[in-house]
Amino acid sequence: MVHLLWNVALALLWMSLQGRFTSSNFVIGFLIGYLVIVICRPALPKSSYTLKVWQIANLALFVAWDLVVANLQIAWRVLNPWADIRPAMVAVPLSARTDLEITLLANLITLTPGTLSVDLSPDRSTLYVHVMDLRDPRRFTRSLKRGLERRVLEVLR
Repeated sequence: MVHLLWNVALALLWMSLQGRFTSSNFVIGFLIGYLVIVICRPALPKSSYTLKVWQIANLALFVAWDLVVANLQIAWRVLNPWADIRPAMVAVPLSARTDLEITLLANLITLTPGTLSVDLSPDRSTLYVHVMDLRDPRRFTRSLKRGLERRVLEVLR
């Protein structure tokens, strides 16, 4: 947490040196501050901050890529209404256990076009997901667990 505060302070210092308090200047200052923290890491107290930043960036890029691909797939379905669509409900076993982990995972699934988190089992071990076009349930479950769920758990654990 201390490293995050240092990073924000360095970003604010960058903004004040630039004389423009804009979001783009903050992002640039944050990135420069992050590099300073990485370089000075041996002199700073031990922290998982630098690793967490990479994990958050990895999750954000994965979700962004997933959104682009899903939007292209939806656009294809809209432009080709005669194409065979196979809607289905899939029971996805969860490794996520806490409320935050399950909520973030379910919301990211729902954010992706073509998928919708519908329900959580009473024992909180299975998430039911509606998929607009499902070809292979095992492949969908495996890709969800190895992709999105793994990255969410990396960030939150």
